Amino acid sequence: MSRWRLRLLPPEDKPGNLTQLSGRLLARGALRRTPAGVPVLEFLLAHVSTQVEADVERKVECEMACVAMGRPAQVLLAAKPGDGVRVAGFLAARSLKRRSPILHVNTVEFVEGNQNGIQA
Repeated sequence: MSRWRLRLLPPEDKPGNLTQLSGRLLARGALRRTPAGVPVLEFLLAHVSTQVEADVERKVECEMACVAMGRPAQVLLAAKPGDGVRVAGFLAARSLKRRSPILHVNTVEFVEGNQNGIQA
């Protein structure tokens, strides 16, 4: 008898798309604004962790392209390359032509001391 069981998730009103990631800021673009005046900031996050897959620990490393709009974009202006951050948001295609994912950040938290206590 297998110790694994398939669990069916309860139906949702809408499909889930929540992503949380922590890492170090690798690069940050310049703050720009949409035609409506909303601040936009693109950045690259480097993640390194140990995860368990198939009962075996493995080191995981990746770089994730991110974009923050509004208050999270303004908060990230205080970050510099190498700073630790924890972000949460949703994944979407970069554009209609470029289907690779980009993380749209809704919340930002500075880790390792919460830089100036700022959290968005």
